[in-house]
Order: sequence, then structure tokens, then C-alpha cells
Amino acid sequence: MSQYARRCAGPLLVIAVGAGLVAPPAAANAAGVSATIDVHRTLKVRSAPSLAAKVVGTVRDGQKITAVCAVTGQGVRGSVRTTTQWDKLSNGGYVTHAYVRSGKTITRCVTKSPQADTVKTKPVPKPTAKPPAKPPAKPPTKPTTKPTVPVVPKVGTVSSGDGRVNVRTGPSTTAPVVRVLDTGAKVQGVCYVTGSLVKGTVRATTQWNRLTDGSYISHAYVVTPALTLCPGAVPAPSTPATTVTPEQFIKTAVPGAQRGWREYGVPASVTIAQAILESGWGRSGLASVDGNYFGIKCQSGRYGTLASGCHDYRTQECTKAGTCFTTTASFRTYASMTHSFRDHGSFLRVNPRYAGAFNYTTSANSFIWKVWKAGYATDPHYYTKVTTLMVQQNLYRYDTWK
Repeated sequence: MSQYARRCAGPLLVIAVGAGLVAPPAAANAAGVSATIDVHRTLKVRSAPSLAAKVVGTVRDGQKITAVCAVTGQGVRGSVRTTTQWDKLSNGGYVTHAYVRSGKTITRCVTKSPQADTVKTKPVPKPTAKPPAKPPAKPPTKPTTKPTVPVVPKVGTVSSGDGRVNVRTGPSTTAPVVRVLDTGAKVQGVCYVTGSLVKGTVRATTQWNRLTDGSYISHAYVVTPALTLCPGAVPAPSTPATTVTPEQFIKTAVPGAQRGWREYGVPASVTIAQAILESGWGRSGLASVDGNYFGIKCQSGRYGTLASGCHDYRTQECTKAGTCFTTTASFRTYASMTHSFRDHGSFLRVNPRYAGAFNYTTSANSFIWKVWKAGYATDPHYYTKVTTLMVQQNLYRYDTWK
């Protein structure tokens, strides 16, 4: 969501979509909101609110359009904003609101639901017997109320490379803006809810943080200690697995893994193999949602200098005696795969138990053997699994000392 503060456009002239010809007078009178296209060259008009939908026309930069109403569709990051809103035009086509400037809020499209037929029932005959006498009324009892526990706000910092960030009345990129904040501004969050997907500077997320005054700011632009789900709010649905090929995953992982070796001494082949094994080729929820490929946790709300925040999850943990229980664990979130890989290197380097592994920074197999023997994983086959991946995927070629 490029949430820039923008000025409204001036008087608008309605232009037909697609061929770029001036519309007849009747089209200019169509109900809707006048808006202006802000795109590098041209923007495609589609048959449905999705980038995969059929192209039915185009509009050019600066062209005036009439948006009849708005619907929710595929999220798009454009020159004006990042949003899931698509604007329905008078000709029935759709354009993403990510490239549209309008001086007024575009109302939501109204859909009618079919009404069920009234079910006719036979009249019930009245009983002839007298109703039983009512029992004596019990004296009213005073309702018991649980004492409310005051919520302590958590201070966060706005971090934006996209300009000023909007604070809104609701958890949506279409909700009215109540104020704007510069990067570095402090905010006080009390809890979070699920709303519109936003791809921001810190992360891409559907989480919106509720502030002390009842307004909302997208978590995509805030670095803050972990917040709890607001009472009555619905948690976010599970995110579908990321669909990337092994070749694509490795290609994306190499720069961060090699940087981790240069900065901390962890062999790149080890880092990539561990990431594959622990994140399931990037398909785990931690990796796909929070960019966390190694399951590194926050410690009392602290997440270090390379992570961007914390995210609470309900997890199942077990004691050495085999007793399992449900608890809440707070995991670090990252702005990129590279940040996660670098933090993995830092985690191993600063932890004294893994000190012996750093005598083998140019011997990948010996390095991961020492890490495993120091207690990194309880899986008795962990070393074999990691080294098998290193051989099968020829990850040793990315060890830069060779």
C-alpha cells in the first residue's frame, strides 16, 4: 500500500474506456464517481476484478473515467496505492484502484441475494385445556461481572519507504483517512484485527493494528512488539502455500546465504539446505507470511536488528517426558529472505553453544555436524537430511571460498 497523502483532482471530463474516444453526452450523465488514471502508459480494463481476467479494453495515463461502484478483487500494487479494490466502469469492465485517483469515495457495488419463498403452514388449533399455573417468580439476582484488565498499549514505530502512511477509521485501504504519519512516528497499538492485504516496507500482511484512539494502521508499515488479537476479531485464514520450483527457491536464496557467510561465517550451502528443510521450500506459514525460514523466535518482545517485528502463533510443544500442551509462541518477522538468512547466521554466531562449528567455516559438512551435535535439532536424522539436500541440489557450488 503506497499510502501517500494526495490532493484531489480538479473538474473531470468523462472519456470512453478502451478505444480512448470521447464519450457521447449520455455517457457523461451516467451515475458514478469521476476519476483520473495515473499509470506510466496504459492500464488494461478487464472483464472481472483479477489480473487473470480477460482484457476488454485499455485506458491511458491522465484519462478520465467514471467509476460506477467498487468491488474487492486481486491485490495490486500501483503508482497511487496498494489495494484489493477494483472499480467497475460504466461499460461493465473493471480497473484496479491502485492506478486511480478520485476526489470522492467510490461506493461499494450492491449485490442482491435471492429471497426464500414463504413457507405456508397449517394453523395450529388452540388448546382447550387450561395452561398450568405459573410458578412463583424468583427474586432477581444481580449479574456478576468480571473485573476488566486494563490493556497496556505497545509503542511501535512507523517505517515507510513509500511516503507518508495513512491512519484510517477501519482495517481497510478504502476506509476514510483520519490522519497521516511520517516514517519514524510513534504509535500506540492495543491489539490487531484482520483486514485488507497491504504490501509495505516492513512486510506484506493482512494485519491492521488498532490504536488507542480506535483508529487503524496497517502492520505492513509498523515495527512493534507483538500485539494480541482484538476481542471478538476473527483471526486471519491460513495462507496458501507458496508455489515456487526448487530452482526458483535456490536462485532467490543464494544472495542472502552468501552474504550470511561473508558476515558471520556460516557456509552458504548449509544455510540454503537448512532453509529448504525447515521451511519446506518456503511453503511453511512462517516463511510465506512472515519471511521466517528457520523458526527463530522473539525473546520477551525483542527481535534484534535484522528482524522487523514479532508474530504470535498457537503452537503445540512437548516436554522431555512426552507431555504435550498448547501454548503461544512469538516468532520473528522479516522484510525479506536475505534478512532472515542473515539473522540465522547471527543467531549461530552469537550463541556460545555453536562456537565449535566456526572452526569449520570452509568445511560445510563439518560445520553442520558440529551445529547438530551442539543441540540445534532433536531429529536424530537432521544431519543426514541436511547433507543429503546439499548433495542432491549441488549446493556446495555456492560456497564462495571455493
